[in-house]
Amino acid sequence: MKKCMKRYSLLFYMVISLIYMELLVRILVKASFASKGLAIALLFAIALAILVYFLTSLFRPKANRVLASFLLVVIGLIYASQFIYNDFFGTYYSLFSMLNMGQLTDFTSDIIGRVVQNIFWIFLFLLPVLILIVFGRRIFSFERTSIKLKGILALTAVLVHFLALGLINIGDKQLHSPYDLYYKSSYPILSVERLGLITTMRLDTQRLLTGWTPVLEVVNPYKPGAPTAGPEDNGGKKDIPALPNGQDDPDRNEPIEPKAVYNTLDIDFDKLISQEEDLEIRDMHEYFKNVPPSRQNDYTGKFEGYNLIFITAEAFAPYAVHEDVTPTLYKMVNEGYQFTDFYVPLWDVSTSDGEYVAMTGLIPKSGVWSFYQSNDIKLPFVMGNQHKRLGHNTLAYHNHTYDYYRRDLSHPNLGYEYKGVGNGLEMEEQWPRSDLEMMEITIPEYIEDQPFHVYYLTVSGHLEYNFLGNAMAIKNREHVEHLPYSNQAKAYFATQVELDRAMEHLLDQLETAGIADKTLIALSADHYPYGLDDKVVNELVGHEVEKDFEIHKNTFILYTKGMDSVVLDQPSSALDVVPTLSNLLGLEYDSRLLMGRDLFSDSEPLVIFRDHSFITDKGRYNAISHEFESKTGEEVNPAYIE
Repeated sequence: MKKCMKRYSLLFYMVISLIYMELLVRILVKASFASKGLAIALLFAIALAILVYFLTSLFRPKANRVLASFLLVVIGLIYASQFIYNDFFGTYYSLFSMLNMGQLTDFTSDIIGRVVQNIFWIFLFLLPVLILIVFGRRIFSFERTSIKLKGILALTAVLVHFLALGLINIGDKQLHSPYDLYYKSSYPILSVERLGLITTMRLDTQRLLTGWTPVLEVVNPYKPGAPTAGPEDNGGKKDIPALPNGQDDPDRNEPIEPKAVYNTLDIDFDKLISQEEDLEIRDMHEYFKNVPPSRQNDYTGKFEGYNLIFITAEAFAPYAVHEDVTPTLYKMVNEGYQFTDFYVPLWDVSTSDGEYVAMTGLIPKSGVWSFYQSNDIKLPFVMGNQHKRLGHNTLAYHNHTYDYYRRDLSHPNLGYEYKGVGNGLEMEEQWPRSDLEMMEITIPEYIEDQPFHVYYLTVSGHLEYNFLGNAMAIKNREHVEHLPYSNQAKAYFATQVELDRAMEHLLDQLETAGIADKTLIALSADHYPYGLDDKVVNELVGHEVEKDFEIHKNTFILYTKGMDSVVLDQPSSALDVVPTLSNLLGLEYDSRLLMGRDLFSDSEPLVIFRDHSFITDKGRYNAISHEFESKTGEEVNPAYIE
């Protein structure tokens, strides 16, 4: 009996170890224990544990013991590293990111800091392998198993796996259900909760290797013959697509201005449709042919001929704007156009995806680096290519490693002559580097060569927010010491002081050159400062911040000297930056081909979040809880939400 127990003790230990690690990561990331997702995750973990035991019973005892230890180390490190990554970036790394982990060496000190902070939890993830190494010979048998037992193990693993699949296929199949996450969509944060971490990584690997893309099953409302929900589904108004170039339609219920002009290009969609054999692309042609374009308006071409300086500011947020501490940012926010309901949603690849959305007007794909993947496709409507076609001087700068996230490939494709640290931008060696220093070095390169369009990606606002290793926080500490906040909050403010000084220098140089009133400045964040503790964000905002929507609320600066301040209170987001700038600058573009909208147009507002939640002028929908909160109190038809 004792011999039999020892023979199978390793199998039971592997099962217990995998369940233990799955439960531990779930506790640490505060994932739910209430849904059937827990049962699914544990069943997949058991199936993996049986597979691990199967592999460690194929060889001689010594080799099996080494292999068992090795596999437990690998699995433990996977769980621990995903936990650390989640703690650092607020999401989980994909296989694509893992294969490019070499770039994380730029954040070595920050990563070491996080590892030290979480060393106890890392120890707990590695505890199973430590027990195996220390007590393995006394407790477990590493003997090679019989062919019969191997067959039983393989069959059991398959049965457990299919039992998990059975739970996935039973019941709810709506958005974000285990079924949806397993077969149709990709959202790592929820997938870990509802399928388990190892299963999430397995699916990510399968999808990357097979070129999988999420399934869109919503009926194209603009396709001929498509069913419609009825006019009552749109707040009682019939949704009437606008016609390009002011054409009129006698069957319309609402008159259209006879001289209305739309932001469209002369694209022969009928020809494209007739010649296209790929059904998916043909459906896209159908959609873009019929989607309502945006009208040109009183703001169309208002800044035509202006220079454009476009900035993505690292971890910028509304609470970085302070009348005394960051007076230039305060001036630009309050004297420029004011977008009071503006959002910068967080996507999977933090800064790179934040850049991608603001610079392309498109939504990034999960599981890859969308900007890097875009480096060999045409992007005609991005600001760099638009201005380059006009013969303008187009430059881009980043005060961090030039090829981080492979910007050395993506940004030249945007139409820029691109410089970062390592390919032409020589800066003081510190972390993070100075936004002000970047401005001082680069402005002389273009200010006399007008018209110009310049793009900046800043880095001074990067985490970690402390006065120990953050060079910008240390540099500007004296400016924030008087603030009634915690040290982390003060350190964050100090990093934003550097951005403020950079903006001050930029405005001074434009003024000196006599072009301050002929240069439009657009500034948007890449994401909210997720490096701040939740309690610190609450401290800065002044109340407990709602995590689903409010945490992503931000500020979009659109400023030029002497402009009339205008307040726009409709929902908007970084997705709307490109079409808005295109309209203001009088650039030729087709509004049907961008996912955002011109914020000065009468197009319906739509703010889209990573988890498929959204905000419109009628209210907001939480895709996790499947609840719609009406803005006016009026009931909204489910077809509108769908």
